[in-house]
Amino acid sequence: MTERERDEILECIWMVEEDGRKTTSEEILRCLEAQPCKVEEPRKVIEDLARQGLVAWEGEELRLTEAGRGRARDIIRRHRLAERLLMDVLQMGEELTERGACTLEHALSPEVTDAVCTFLGHPKTCPHGKPIPPGPCCERFEKEVRPITLPLIELSPGEEGRVVFITPSVHARLDRLAGLGLIPGAVVRLHQRRPSAVVKVGETEIALSPEIAREIYVRPLSRKR
Repeated sequence: MTERERDEILECIWMVEEDGRKTTSEEILRCLEAQPCKVEEPRKVIEDLARQGLVAWEGEELRLTEAGRGRARDIIRRHRLAERLLMDVLQMGEELTERGACTLEHALSPEVTDAVCTFLGHPKTCPHGKPIPPGPCCERFEKEVRPITLPLIELSPGEEGRVVFITPSVHARLDRLAGLGLIPGAVVRLHQRRPSAVVKVGETEIALSPEIAREIYVRPLSRKR
Protein backbone atom coordinates (compact mmCIF):
# COMPACT_ATOMS: atom_id res chain seq x y z
CA MET A 1 0.00 0.00 0.00
CA THR A 2 1.13 3.55 -0.67
CA GLU A 3 0.76 7.00 0.89
CA ARG A 4 -1.54 7.89 -1.99
CA GLU A 5 -3.88 5.03 -1.09
CA ARG A 6 -3.91 6.05 2.56
CA ASP A 7 -4.71 9.62 1.55
CA GLU A 8 -7.57 8.45 -0.67
CA ILE A 9 -9.19 6.64 2.27
CA LEU A 10 -8.83 9.65 4.57
CA GLU A 11 -10.24 11.91 1.87
CA CYS A 12 -13.28 9.68 1.40
CA ILE A 13 -14.00 9.53 5.13
CA TRP A 14 -13.93 13.34 5.19
CA MET A 15 -16.27 13.62 2.19
CA VAL A 16 -18.76 11.02 3.45
CA GLU A 17 -18.88 12.78 6.82
CA GLU A 18 -19.17 16.19 5.11
CA ASP A 19 -22.21 14.96 3.15
CA GLY A 20 -23.93 13.98 6.39
CA ARG A 21 -23.76 10.24 5.70
CA LYS A 22 -22.68 7.57 8.16
CA THR A 23 -19.03 6.65 7.74
CA THR A 24 -19.65 2.92 7.45
CA SER A 25 -17.31 0.74 5.43
CA GLU A 26 -20.00 0.42 2.75
CA GLU A 27 -20.27 4.22 2.31
CA ILE A 28 -16.51 4.64 2.25
CA LEU A 29 -16.10 1.90 -0.35
CA ARG A 30 -18.87 3.49 -2.44
CA CYS A 31 -17.03 6.82 -2.28
CA LEU A 32 -13.76 5.17 -3.33
CA GLU A 33 -15.37 3.56 -6.34
CA ALA A 34 -16.39 7.00 -7.64
CA GLN A 35 -12.84 8.40 -7.42
CA PRO A 36 -10.49 8.37 -10.45
CA CYS A 37 -7.56 7.30 -8.23
CA LYS A 38 -8.15 3.68 -7.25
CA VAL A 39 -7.25 1.82 -4.06
CA GLU A 40 -6.51 -1.85 -4.65
CA GLU A 41 -7.17 -3.31 -1.17
CA PRO A 42 -9.07 -0.65 0.81
CA ARG A 43 -9.81 -2.84 3.83
CA LYS A 44 -6.10 -3.50 4.35
CA VAL A 45 -5.36 0.21 3.96
CA ILE A 46 -7.99 1.00 6.60
CA GLU A 47 -6.36 -1.51 8.97
CA ASP A 48 -3.01 0.18 8.36
CA LEU A 49 -4.49 3.63 9.05
CA ALA A 50 -5.93 2.31 12.32
CA ARG A 51 -2.50 0.98 13.34
CA GLN A 52 -1.05 4.43 12.62
CA GLY A 53 -3.66 6.07 14.83
CA LEU A 54 -5.25 8.05 12.00
CA VAL A 55 -8.66 6.36 12.13
CA ALA A 56 -10.64 4.44 14.74
CA TRP A 57 -13.85 2.41 14.70
CA GLU A 58 -16.83 3.62 16.72
CA GLY A 59 -19.33 0.84 16.37
CA GLU A 60 -20.02 0.48 12.64
CA GLU A 61 -18.56 3.88 11.76
CA LEU A 62 -14.97 4.74 10.95
CA ARG A 63 -13.90 8.01 12.53
CA LEU A 64 -10.93 10.25 11.88
CA THR A 65 -8.71 10.76 14.90
CA GLU A 66 -7.34 14.23 15.59
CA ALA A 67 -4.19 13.40 13.63
CA GLY A 68 -6.21 11.80 10.83
CA ARG A 69 -8.54 14.79 10.57
CA GLY A 70 -5.61 17.16 10.22
CA ARG A 71 -4.11 15.07 7.44
CA ALA A 72 -7.48 14.65 5.68
CA ARG A 73 -8.07 18.39 5.88
CA ASP A 74 -4.78 19.07 4.10
CA ILE A 75 -5.61 16.54 1.36
CA ILE A 76 -9.06 18.07 0.81
CA ARG A 77 -7.56 21.55 0.65
CA ARG A 78 -4.97 20.53 -1.96
CA HIS A 79 -7.57 18.70 -4.06
CA ARG A 80 -10.08 21.55 -4.11
CA LEU A 81 -7.46 24.20 -4.80
CA ALA A 82 -6.19 22.04 -7.67
CA GLU A 83 -9.74 21.85 -9.04
CA ARG A 84 -9.97 25.64 -8.99
CA LEU A 85 -6.62 26.00 -10.74
CA LEU A 86 -7.37 23.45 -13.46
CA MET A 87 -10.96 24.45 -14.16
CA ASP A 88 -10.89 28.22 -13.65
CA VAL A 89 -7.42 29.14 -14.88
CA LEU A 90 -6.56 26.36 -17.34
CA GLN A 91 -10.18 25.94 -18.51
CA MET A 92 -10.07 22.14 -18.36
CA GLY A 93 -13.26 20.09 -18.57
CA GLU A 94 -14.74 18.47 -15.48
CA GLU A 95 -13.35 14.97 -16.14
CA LEU A 96 -9.81 16.18 -16.80
CA THR A 97 -10.03 18.51 -13.82
CA GLU A 98 -11.01 15.69 -11.48
CA ARG A 99 -8.25 13.39 -12.74
CA GLY A 100 -5.67 16.16 -12.55
CA ALA A 101 -6.74 17.23 -9.07
CA CYS A 102 -6.54 13.60 -7.90
CA THR A 103 -2.89 13.56 -9.00
CA LEU A 104 -1.96 17.03 -7.75
CA GLU A 105 -3.40 16.52 -4.27
CA HIS A 106 -0.63 13.99 -3.60
CA ALA A 107 2.14 16.08 -5.16
CA LEU A 108 1.75 19.65 -3.92
CA SER A 109 4.06 20.66 -1.09
CA PRO A 110 2.71 22.99 1.65
CA GLU A 111 4.65 25.89 0.11
CA VAL A 112 3.29 25.28 -3.39
CA THR A 113 -0.23 24.78 -2.00
CA ASP A 114 -0.08 28.19 -0.30
CA ALA A 115 1.30 29.74 -3.50
CA VAL A 116 -1.60 28.32 -5.53
CA CYS A 117 -4.10 29.51 -2.93
CA THR A 118 -2.62 33.02 -2.96
CA PHE A 119 -2.59 33.13 -6.77
CA LEU A 120 -6.27 32.17 -6.83
CA GLY A 121 -7.18 34.84 -4.30
CA HIS A 122 -7.83 32.46 -1.36
CA PRO A 123 -11.07 30.95 -2.74
CA LYS A 124 -13.64 29.80 -0.20
CA THR A 125 -15.17 26.99 -2.27
CA CYS A 126 -14.25 24.51 -5.01
CA PRO A 127 -16.00 24.61 -8.43
CA HIS A 128 -18.69 22.30 -7.00
CA GLY A 129 -19.46 24.62 -4.08
CA LYS A 130 -17.71 22.54 -1.41
CA PRO A 131 -15.73 24.52 1.20
CA ILE A 132 -11.95 24.76 0.84
CA PRO A 133 -10.31 24.52 4.27
CA PRO A 134 -8.24 27.69 4.78
CA GLY A 135 -4.49 27.53 5.27
CA PRO A 136 -1.89 29.70 6.99
CA CYS A 137 -1.67 31.93 3.90
CA CYS A 138 -5.39 32.73 4.22
CA GLU A 139 -4.92 33.83 7.83
CA ARG A 140 -1.95 36.04 6.87
CA PHE A 141 -3.92 37.51 3.98
CA GLU A 142 -6.83 38.50 6.22
CA LYS A 143 -4.49 40.27 8.61
CA GLU A 144 -1.75 41.67 6.38
CA VAL A 145 -1.94 41.75 2.61
CA ARG A 146 -4.07 41.49 -0.48
CA PRO A 147 -3.84 38.38 -2.66
CA ILE A 148 -2.14 38.30 -6.06
CA THR A 149 -5.56 37.95 -7.69
CA LEU A 150 -8.91 39.11 -6.36
CA PRO A 151 -12.49 39.63 -7.54
CA LEU A 152 -12.94 42.70 -9.72
CA ILE A 153 -15.44 44.14 -7.23
CA GLU A 154 -12.67 44.31 -4.60
CA LEU A 155 -10.51 46.75 -6.56
CA SER A 156 -10.49 50.28 -5.17
CA PRO A 157 -12.40 52.87 -7.26
CA GLY A 158 -9.98 54.18 -9.89
CA GLU A 159 -7.72 51.13 -9.63
CA GLU A 160 -6.80 49.02 -12.65
CA GLY A 161 -6.43 45.28 -12.91
CA ARG A 162 -5.65 42.70 -15.56
CA VAL A 163 -8.25 39.94 -15.97
CA VAL A 164 -6.71 36.58 -15.03
CA PHE A 165 -9.68 34.22 -15.08
CA ILE A 166 -13.47 34.20 -14.86
CA THR A 167 -15.59 31.77 -12.81
CA PRO A 168 -19.16 32.25 -14.05
CA SER A 169 -21.93 30.51 -12.12
CA VAL A 170 -23.79 30.49 -15.46
CA HIS A 171 -21.52 29.29 -18.27
CA ALA A 172 -23.30 31.37 -20.95
CA ARG A 173 -21.97 34.49 -19.24
CA LEU A 174 -18.51 33.77 -20.62
CA ASP A 175 -19.63 34.53 -24.17
CA ARG A 176 -21.47 37.69 -23.10
CA LEU A 177 -18.49 38.97 -21.14
CA ALA A 178 -16.14 38.13 -24.02
CA GLY A 179 -18.35 40.18 -26.33
CA LEU A 180 -17.84 43.14 -23.98
CA GLY A 181 -14.07 42.73 -24.06
CA LEU A 182 -13.88 41.16 -20.60
CA ILE A 183 -11.49 38.30 -21.36
CA PRO A 184 -8.28 37.07 -19.71
CA GLY A 185 -5.53 39.58 -20.38
CA ALA A 186 -7.84 42.60 -20.68
CA VAL A 187 -7.04 45.62 -18.51
CA VAL A 188 -10.03 47.06 -16.66
CA ARG A 189 -10.48 50.11 -14.46
CA LEU A 190 -13.10 50.09 -11.70
CA HIS A 191 -15.01 53.37 -11.46
CA GLN A 192 -17.61 52.46 -8.82
CA ARG A 193 -18.81 49.47 -6.81
CA ARG A 194 -22.41 50.38 -5.97
CA PRO A 195 -25.25 50.13 -6.79
CA SER A 196 -23.66 48.34 -9.74
CA ALA A 197 -20.00 47.88 -10.60
CA VAL A 198 -19.01 50.27 -13.37
CA VAL A 199 -15.79 49.38 -15.18
CA LYS A 200 -13.95 50.71 -18.20
CA VAL A 201 -12.42 48.36 -20.77
CA GLY A 202 -10.54 50.31 -23.41
CA GLU A 203 -12.90 53.17 -24.28
CA THR A 204 -16.05 51.31 -23.23
CA GLU A 205 -17.81 51.70 -19.89
CA ILE A 206 -19.74 48.66 -18.67
CA ALA A 207 -22.15 48.25 -15.76
CA LEU A 208 -22.03 44.86 -14.06
CA SER A 209 -24.03 43.41 -11.20
CA PRO A 210 -21.95 42.86 -8.04
CA GLU A 211 -22.53 39.11 -8.48
CA ILE A 212 -20.89 39.08 -11.93
CA ALA A 213 -18.10 41.42 -10.80
CA ARG A 214 -17.23 38.88 -8.09
CA GLU A 215 -16.81 36.16 -10.71
CA ILE A 216 -14.12 38.11 -12.63
CA TYR A 217 -10.68 37.72 -11.05
CA VAL A 218 -8.02 40.31 -11.76
CA ARG A 219 -4.40 40.96 -10.87
CA PRO A 220 -4.17 44.55 -9.54
CA LEU A 221 -1.74 46.68 -11.55
CA SER A 222 -1.07 48.94 -8.57
CA ARG A 223 -0.84 47.72 -5.01
CA LYS A 224 -2.69 49.74 -2.39
CA ARG A 225 -2.27 48.52 1.17
